[in-house]
Amino acid sequence: MDWDVVAHGYGLAEAPTIDTDGSLVFSDVLGGGIYRVDGDGTVTTVVPKRRGVGGIAIHADGGIVCTGRDVIHVRDGHEQRTVLGVDGVAGWNDLCTDTAGRIYAGALRFAVFDPDAEVVPGELWRVGLEGDPTIMFGDVVHANGVACTTDGREIYLSDTRRQRVIVFDVENGSRRDIDVSAFGHPDGMALDEHGAVWLALVSGGIVRLTPDGEVDRRIEPPSAFTTSLCFAGRDLYVTTGGHSDHPELRGCVLRTRVDVAGAPVAPARV
Repeated sequence: MDWDVVAHGYGLAEAPTIDTDGSLVFSDVLGGGIYRVDGDGTVTTVVPKRRGVGGIAIHADGGIVCTGRDVIHVRDGHEQRTVLGVDGVAGWNDLCTDTAGRIYAGALRFAVFDPDAEVVPGELWRVGLEGDPTIMFGDVVHANGVACTTDGREIYLSDTRRQRVIVFDVENGSRRDIDVSAFGHPDGMALDEHGAVWLALVSGGIVRLTPDGEVDRRIEPPSAFTTSLCFAGRDLYVTTGGHSDHPELRGCVLRTRVDVAGAPVAPARV
């Protein structure tokens, strides 16, 4: 499998997202900032300095929705409004949209990068089209990658510290866990055209989970510390952390070609 280095030199690259013009938007969680890579490889800053951005969505009215201390809608790099903010939440990690454009975001109730912090479970929240926030479910120690199926029936959520993927049945309000401890700690995710989940694993590469929860494929990018991924057709973009011994792979965005396309991703409309 051939890999291209699209961008590199970041502290902790995260939240890869394809914009409507085909460019790639991603964040640097530790170094701060949200960046755009154009088709010719030019990197520009979309939002300067903002730290802790674990999730990005394109907004139907222009601009992006991103996480951090709260969830905000940013246009033209500076104009912003708060989409979701809840007292007692230390920060918001990854997010996704459903086909209607509602936003789902994972709440972190403690400082996940502080080894001495008291662990407090968080929740997955939904922001409806009228801006009404709702808790979908709780008991999530370290909310991370999240994705909604195209039919809206299920939501997948990574719980990194518990090494599980939670599958939530929206209609019945029930949930089940997929144990991925044999493969690593789950992080960001994306769905493909067949409804399978492509899951980034911290220090574990990438696995593909079928809708039945079985791992049928494993990919090992040149930088093992994978944080998230997204599709642009059959192109797979992967973001990585900064622990690689190779300078060109420290906090980078990688790209390869796979044999399936990604599922459609709807813009936010909140």
